[in-house]
This record gives sequence, C-alpha cells and structure tokens, in this order.
Amino acid sequence: MESLFMNDIREKVAQCLIQAASTFREDQKEAYRKAIAEECVEQSCWVMQQVLQNALVAEESHSPLCDDTGIPHLFLEIGPHDNVDGPMLRSIHEGIALGLRRLPGRPMSIKGNDAERLDQSGGLDEDSGALLPSPILLKPVEHAGVRLTIMMLGGGPAIRGITQRVFHKHSVDVVINEIVSRAKEGVSKLGCSPCVLAVGIGRSQFEAISLMLEAMAYGDFGIQSEFEKRITEGVNTSQVGALGLGGKHSVLATFAKIGPQRASGVRIVALRPCCCFEPRRASINL
Repeated sequence: MESLFMNDIREKVAQCLIQAASTFREDQKEAYRKAIAEECVEQSCWVMQQVLQNALVAEESHSPLCDDTGIPHLFLEIGPHDNVDGPMLRSIHEGIALGLRRLPGRPMSIKGNDAERLDQSGGLDEDSGALLPSPILLKPVEHAGVRLTIMMLGGGPAIRGITQRVFHKHSVDVVINEIVSRAKEGVSKLGCSPCVLAVGIGRSQFEAISLMLEAMAYGDFGIQSEFEKRITEGVNTSQVGALGLGGKHSVLATFAKIGPQRASGVRIVALRPCCCFEPRRASINL
C-alpha cells in the first residue's frame, strides 16, 4: 500500500514539473493579451505575440517554454494535522528526476567535487534527471492537506537578481522608490522582457529570498496590491519594452511578499526580474 502511495506521489510530481515547465496559466495568458492590445510599439507587440504563441504551442506539445528549462524550486505547504516524512520527501525528489527526464530538461548538472563543480571541469551529466532541485521551502498553513508548488527558475533572472539592504527612513515610499530604481537596472539588462518582478522583504537574506519565492508561488497577474502596482508602474516608465525594443510593457506585474520586520533602520529586500516565461509554476495536492 505504501509503495503504491509513493508511486502515485512520484507520478504526480513528474506531471506537475512538466506542467510548470511547459504551460502558461490563464492569468498569465490574459496578462499577455492585455499588454498586446495596449502596446503601441509595433516591434514590442510582435515580440509579445510570439511569446504567447510559443506558450500555446508548448502547452499543446508538453514541451519546454524555453531552452533554459530551469532549476526546480519546491514550495511545500503543510496543513495543521498533516505530516511529511522521509519516504514522501524521497518520492518528491524521485518525481522531480522523472519529470526532468520526460520533459526533457536541459542537461545542466555538473559532475565532480566542489572545485570541479565550480569551474565546470567535471563536465556535464547527460542525464537530465541528475539535476538536483533547490532545498524545499516548507510553510505551515491553516487549511488541510499537503500542497506542492514547483517553480522552474532560469539562469538569466538569477544573474540580474539582487538581495540588498534598504534604509527605509520610516517611509514606504522610500522602499518602493529604491526597489523601482534597482529593478529598472535589472530589467534593462535582462534581455528576456517583458518580465515579472518578484520581491520579498524580510529580516535577513534568507527570509527575504524565501518570501520572494513565496510571492512567486502565490502571485496572480489579475490581482495586484497597491504596493505591487506602484512598483510595476514605476519600472514601466523606463520604456525598456519587450526584448529592450521600447514600449509601455517592460513589466507585466509585480509579485511581492512582505514578512515580519524588525525594529531597525534597514529592510532586507530580495528582487528577481523574472523573464518573459516566468514564473513557470504548477501545483499539486499530495
């Protein structure tokens, strides 16, 4: 019985990973349709049309949205009376490897010891399933059940992402303006725009990045807080546009999560300018 249950988890996780890597959600499709209808720069409009068409083809064929198929990042929500044990975690990891092989994911795992992995002298593992996911982020929730969200995160946004302190000066405006300023630079250098800004604000680097991942897991293009709207509108004044070709839509949305804060003059802000295909995510109940 336990073996059947674990096999079911592996299969669910594999299918979830494939869906995350190959599918735009409906709110994401609608955000592109809205931006295409509003964009005045012809070249940028054409780029967004191609991104959306690419997504529709990828969904139909269950193929990757991008050549950079991404590193799996796992967000696990656990209800108040539910348990997660070692066999379940092993089955989740086995499901990730299975999904990467079926997708298939781009071989990105580097073989060798610490030094060989750093300088890539160990060479690449040809097995797509050898790519390890990031550490699992666990979150206790009030609703019953165990829910896994898989996010496939690419390398370009990681290169342009930052985690830095912001001296808030007792003003939300100061924090927003600082995020907008840093995001403008990141978006202008990203290349794969229009993007989504993922923001986490916490008490430490670890907490800020965890909140940023949570923001990506929960974010909805159609539901934007005033805080999120102000960041999106501020960055869009840069007129970077799709692929840097100019236009009104450098950013389609901002997904932000503000956590507990300490009595201090600084806020720790994690910022990721997600590429035009991100957040690539899907969720399942285990």
